[in-house]
Amino acid sequence: MSAIFRHELRSHFHGITAYLFMAFILAFIGIYTSLYCFKAYVTNFEYALGAGCFIFFICIPILTMKAIAEERKQKTDQLLYSLPLSMTKVVLGKYLAMVVIFTIPMLIVSLYPLIIKNYGGVWLPEAYGTLLCFWLMGCAFIAVGMFMSSVTENQAIAAGFCFLVLIINYFLGTFANYVNTSARSSFYAVCVCIVLLAIVWWIVTKNELLAAIVGVVLMAANVGLFKFKSSLFEGFFPTLLEKLSLYERFYVTVDGVLDLTAFVFFITIGGVFLYLTVQSLEKRRYS
Repeated sequence: MSAIFRHELRSHFHGITAYLFMAFILAFIGIYTSLYCFKAYVTNFEYALGAGCFIFFICIPILTMKAIAEERKQKTDQLLYSLPLSMTKVVLGKYLAMVVIFTIPMLIVSLYPLIIKNYGGVWLPEAYGTLLCFWLMGCAFIAVGMFMSSVTENQAIAAGFCFLVLIINYFLGTFANYVNTSARSSFYAVCVCIVLLAIVWWIVTKNELLAAIVGVVLMAANVGLFKFKSSLFEGFFPTLLEKLSLYERFYVTVDGVLDLTAFVFFITIGGVFLYLTVQSLEKRRYS
């Protein structure tokens, strides 16, 4: 795994990708830090992170689009399959290389609260708690982008898919305010989600039978639950949308509440998408 990690890290720095990614991160966070903390005289550094987190729309697709898509396009993925390594180690090696690239500008940003403290009262525990949450959210998005790169050999498509997923996640909290809160509406919405989940399962595993079984079992459980206790569906789907939004969980920390469940959620999302990436590669390995 260490060989994969070193190779990926070198390849990112041999091109422009890593430098472009770090430049975007530092530029946008620097701009918002200046606007909030020096121009508006607000000593809450976390507000700058909250305002600048949309930069993930641009940065994450740039960083992750060729993680695996480029390997597939050039057919060098066959070399990965021939290595005496599990696909889990290959994926983790690539992922950790991108996490390191993301961590470098974050270490520079971590100096900002100390600088601001010289000009006003900054509560460092809150500032660094928000910065840690920002870093974990970025790591989760890197895992999402890596999975998108694993399902196509076209870098532009991988970047487009990643951008679409991130922007949808960004607006989930807004969508939730316009969703009908009735039990029946939530039931139908969950039915649609189950169908989409079954489709994603089929895309990842290419196993129609297993995807169908997963879809049927979940649909039966959803129908049974609605039939016997429909009150559970009252307002369920809008609440679910808010809970699934990584940005909404991050904003809770920006508002001054150190929510440890948000940290667990970010780590869980990263783990799920890394698992899906491994399964995507395993499917191609044995196809």
